Amino acid sequence: MNTQPETGTQSFTTQYDLPHPPAKVWRALTDPKILAQWLMPNDIRPVVGESFTFQSDPTPWWDGIVRCEVLEMERMKRIRYTWRSGTGPSELDTVVTWTLAPTPSGGTLLGLEHTGFRAADGHAFEGMKKGWPRLVGKLQEILPSMK
Repeated sequence: MNTQPETGTQSFTTQYDLPHPPAKVWRALTDPKILAQWLMPNDIRPVVGESFTFQSDPTPWWDGIVRCEVLEMERMKRIRYTWRSGTGPSELDTVVTWTLAPTPSGGTLLGLEHTGFRAADGHAFEGMKKGWPRLVGKLQEILPSMK
């Protein structure tokens, strides 16, 4: 966890050393069907400027929809998109960045950065900080069976 003093926002940053090549990990991050298996159903198109949504079952505190727009994309290296959910004063307006770097063993060092959490987003920040490792754990479970 980091706090950016200039903006007063918090971020979550972590890395995962995966034994799978970047091309396979990239597919898991950008193919809608594979992404839905470990994150949420979606209509992602990894093209800068494209909007897409993640959709899950609503809860009492969340409508189940995350609105996104691809901000940056470098094939098999980096994808960055907005992560917006909710409305009004409780709207979450953050950014998710995935980075992929090949490792000497033929695997991938996968970086995850989720930035832009305001002080008012404390509940969402704590939820995402706990949720991302669980979700990436699901990603790690499906990677071996991907063709």
